[in-house]
Amino acid sequence: MKRTVTRILLCISLCGAVLISCSRSPRDTSTSSAMTDNPFYKPSSLPFQAPAFNKIKDADFKPALREGMKQQLDEIQEIANDPEAPTVENTLVPLEESGRMLERTYMVFNCLTGANTDDTLQKVQEDIAPIMAAHRDAIYLNDNLFQRIKSIYEQRDQLDLDPETYRLAKYYYKEFVRAGANLPEADKIRLRKMNEELATLNAKFENQLLKATKEGALVVSDESKLAGLTQAEIEAAARAAKVRGLDGKCVLPLQNTTQQPALQSLEDRATREALFNKSWTRTELGDANDTRDVIKRMAKLRAERAQLLGFPDYAAWKLEDQMAKNPKNVDSFLAKLVPPAVANVQKEAEDIQALINETGGNFKLQPWDWDYYAEKVRKARYDLDESQIKPYFELNNVLENGVFYAAHELYGLSFKERHDLPVYQPDVRVFDVIDKDGSQIGLFYADYFKRDNKSGGAWMSSLMGQSRLLGTKPVIFNVANFPKPVPGQPALLTYDDVTTMFHEFGHALHGFLSNTEYPSLSGTAVARDFVELPSQFNEHWALYPTVFEHYAVHYKTGEPMPRELVEKIKKAEKFNQGYALTELLAAAELDMAWHTLPAYAPEQNVDEFEAGALKKAGLALPQIPPRYRSSYFMHIWGHGYASGYYAYLWSEMLDQDAYEWFKENGGLTRANGDRFRDMILSRGNTEDLATMYRNFRGRDPEIEPLLKARGLTESKEMSSKQ
Repeated sequence: MKRTVTRILLCISLCGAVLISCSRSPRDTSTSSAMTDNPFYKPSSLPFQAPAFNKIKDADFKPALREGMKQQLDEIQEIANDPEAPTVENTLVPLEESGRMLERTYMVFNCLTGANTDDTLQKVQEDIAPIMAAHRDAIYLNDNLFQRIKSIYEQRDQLDLDPETYRLAKYYYKEFVRAGANLPEADKIRLRKMNEELATLNAKFENQLLKATKEGALVVSDESKLAGLTQAEIEAAARAAKVRGLDGKCVLPLQNTTQQPALQSLEDRATREALFNKSWTRTELGDANDTRDVIKRMAKLRAERAQLLGFPDYAAWKLEDQMAKNPKNVDSFLAKLVPPAVANVQKEAEDIQALINETGGNFKLQPWDWDYYAEKVRKARYDLDESQIKPYFELNNVLENGVFYAAHELYGLSFKERHDLPVYQPDVRVFDVIDKDGSQIGLFYADYFKRDNKSGGAWMSSLMGQSRLLGTKPVIFNVANFPKPVPGQPALLTYDDVTTMFHEFGHALHGFLSNTEYPSLSGTAVARDFVELPSQFNEHWALYPTVFEHYAVHYKTGEPMPRELVEKIKKAEKFNQGYALTELLAAAELDMAWHTLPAYAPEQNVDEFEAGALKKAGLALPQIPPRYRSSYFMHIWGHGYASGYYAYLWSEMLDQDAYEWFKENGGLTRANGDRFRDMILSRGNTEDLATMYRNFRGRDPEIEPLLKARGLTESKEMSSKQ
């Protein structure tokens, strides 16, 4: 997952605003001495303007954000009120250059509120959200500024613009129109009020979910109830309890997804059920962390906002600038996947139920049983046990000899750890990123271990973006939530964890290898259903022979993973894919259901709506819950994936198709990597994305490689005959 922060002008979600006048008094250049002492007032003097985390305090953020907004609005007023005829040089370029203080402050704020938050930052987050959204509206609803952008857009074919600048003119015009620039003033006032409320609700949801996830952890008093976990995992659970002041007990923290990693190993069925229920109900307990009132109001406001902007529903508005274009195309795409996925998962459920019956289980398969018995089926079918695999996946070795090695072989990159730069938490590591010509192209921060004050899941984001115009190079971080081992023990990963590391670093590569003039078109600033292409494509190298052999070695002996065990992993790749795809499809369908509600629909009963949406989609399968329940679906209520969760599958169609090209042309070679770098990774959003992919592939993407990779080709044929 990519956590959205691109240009500050564009990164403030369209979820919020307050009424602010766009007319301002003459620019006030006075600044208090307290502000000039703020660490965000000037660019950092560290390499690549990396944040001086050792000098940043919680109290610095609110004044810096306010000052940054003030500075940018002064800059915007100068652009909007320029008496000269609008040109790229006096309108678009200074627009791209505006808001530097705000951007560097917000990027660090975004990093910390996601990865290392506290009560103070959460309060600032909720207080500042509507003000930041108002700031965005003050720019996008400034009619003088819009008329200048519109003039350049309408003359773009007559102007001698290079292709990237032509794209920028078109991009800005569409962004302003989509934000409401063409609305009459009365509707702009209504829009600002909606945006104010949405921004406040968005921040509230994020903080409710973080607290609910922390408080939802399962506390176990009897260690015997954790039978099936490794000794290291039990020790980590005891350590997690001690951190919370629960000496003598064990704590299993919740991950952001419905299913929890420990469910695969826990032998005690009652403990599995308790852990599942903790996850399933974390935000539906009727307490201060219950998110249902927030999300049903957000859905209603989003629908009303879309109607005000001239769209039948939020999804129609959101998808207009995506590769899918409209909800109908998304529905058609998902409809191709649901029948074969359901056919596969029903067969998988039968196999699991059969094993339960064979082993004396006198019960019907439930969601908390699936991972435990699926692992037993996998072990029986492929003689593959997760505990056999993990000793070969030590985190540091996976990172340096796997993730980094693949980037070197494909793109010529190398990495050197450094210890002289301050970090925001002791577990964070920093690496120089060096290009094939020996030049340094950026800094990489790695933050992999779970903390209670860290949002769930895994993501990539930036502390500085690439832009030739601004002369900046990328400072990028990856975040994950892998269990932290007790001191002295290695951090051993599952194969899913390994692919997560490759995935998030694929996003990082998209940022590091960007080579664009304008920051608004740089790196990962692309459509949601394209942004997951580089990340999911990068997952393929995790199991590619020359890469796998380079990092999959036993942490104690240094011996490579035995070939027979490697073959078992390969053979098991399609195992449980019916379940994996079905839970993902259920989440995507929930997302689309919430965001195709019309404005006239009343606020929904969240639980009833969710059940009805899954039934309508043909995915109301009691043993297979959605990957995210509506009430803790951070992607769509907090991280910008509203009407966009399908994008993971759309991008998977692209990545599987692109990997087919690599296989057809010699696999992992520097020449192939350079082609992907030059034609995809370096270009950001500088051209039409469908055209960009077509130029790389030589044709439009095909869905068959996705179906094949998911093991659905046979299921598709079977379902079409029924």
